[in-house]
Amino acid sequence: QVQLVESGGGLVQAGGSLRLSCAASGRTFGRNGMGWFRQAPGKGRDFVAAISWSGGSTYYGDSVKGRFTISRDNAKNTAYLQMNSLKPADTAVYYCAARGTRVAVTTDTGYDYWGQGIQVTVSS
Repeated sequence: QVQLVESGGGLVQAGGSLRLSCAASGRTFGRNGMGWFRQAPGKGRDFVAAISWSGGSTYYGDSVKGRFTISRDNAKNTAYLQMNSLKPADTAVYYCAARGTRVAVTTDTGYDYWGQGIQVTVSS
């Protein structure tokens, strides 16, 4: 089992930045591919970013490419999502997810463990 806890969300003006953190506990963190997803009110859950166990492979959703950066620190059992140039359309609940394998994927069905989610609100 892997337990995930997100932090760093909140309210920010358009054009601003936030960094989300995902603290993991339980099984050895470094063996898990990690992902970030988001869900806006009334919409489905969308892929945001993913990273392999080593950090050597990263993937991004089209709407966040060039603005968001995913990273991880296996020594700290933590994954991060740096979000720059935020837009009102980025407003959503953001979820951290972990896989039972080292490879990262872009579909939510590929993840075994989920955090509780954290709200990010971008005002115009």
